[in-house]
Amino acid sequence: MFDVGLQEIFFIAIIAVIVFGPDRLPDLARQAARFLHTARGYARRAQQELRDELGPEYSDLSLRELDPRVAIKKQIREALADLDAEERRALLQATPAPEKVSVPPFDSEAT
Repeated sequence: MFDVGLQEIFFIAIIAVIVFGPDRLPDLARQAARFLHTARGYARRAQQELRDELGPEYSDLSLRELDPRVAIKKQIREALADLDAEERRALLQATPAPEKVSVPPFDSEAT
């Protein structure tokens, strides 16, 4: 999700020790963990309230499904699953190659 590696975590830990000191760091870590636990609880309750309000037909609703990218990928996968191998091959061969786009001339005096 955040794409943070081991080196970044180590660097952040060193900066935190320098800024806050080794005495206050455990207390700050506990507060951060408590905050994350509370925030996750709020998100879980909000998601459950949304499901309750929408009714039983949406009881299996996932918030990830509301992301347009996920919804489009799901629709494409379902459409491809309905096609057999020959239809897929014909569809891929019928898809035209993208044309080269000509770049308009650059005018340095235009504003």
